Amino acid sequence: MRVIDAAPSTPLIREMNYSLDEDWICLRWRWPEGVQAVYIHKGPADDSLDTLPAETDMKLYTREEYKANGGYRERLDGIGRVLYTVYGCLTADDELQLIHQQDGQNRLVMNAGRARIYYSVTQKNSLFRKYKSIQIQVMTETALGKDVLCYVKKQGGYPAGKEDGTVYHFLQDFAPGRNVLPVIEVGKGDYVRLFFTDGRKYGQLYELIAE
Repeated sequence: MRVIDAAPSTPLIREMNYSLDEDWICLRWRWPEGVQAVYIHKGPADDSLDTLPAETDMKLYTREEYKANGGYRERLDGIGRVLYTVYGCLTADDELQLIHQQDGQNRLVMNAGRARIYYSVTQKNSLFRKYKSIQIQVMTETALGKDVLCYVKKQGGYPAGKEDGTVYHFLQDFAPGRNVLPVIEVGKGDYVRLFFTDGRKYGQLYELIAE
């Protein structure tokens, strides 16, 4: 397979869109004249326009298959934002030529879903101590970096947000499944709740649920 850069006269992929049916996605696009097949690549949402994937990482899909299936359909898996790129192909001398389209109109970013993170905060008081013991447990469907979550301590009531108290960061990553953290001690009037360190960023990838 040979790669050619798109020129003003090159037929290009346009009007990419998608629809969802439970855990299936259907991609559609406008086929240009002369293009009878495409290569489809699925990758991270931040993939560069200048970087072309290896041929083994793409799927060849014909115009006839597209018509028969009403688009390109596949089951969604994974989490977070993913990028679909459709590369038009031309045939010359019995060889497929992949069109390197650099206007971005052959790319589509969508959210593949959010992994669920469950957490619990249990506390144990002692009549004869100034402090109470706090036990945090985190149950996650996927591995998490330690920078995804933080816990916030507030005196007199539960914090309403990350900025509503004192922020503490975790020291270790979270493995898939249930993670039981070391017991911490706080004042008897202190309350603890978990939050994303960056709600805008991580809220697209994960759903944080109090048990």
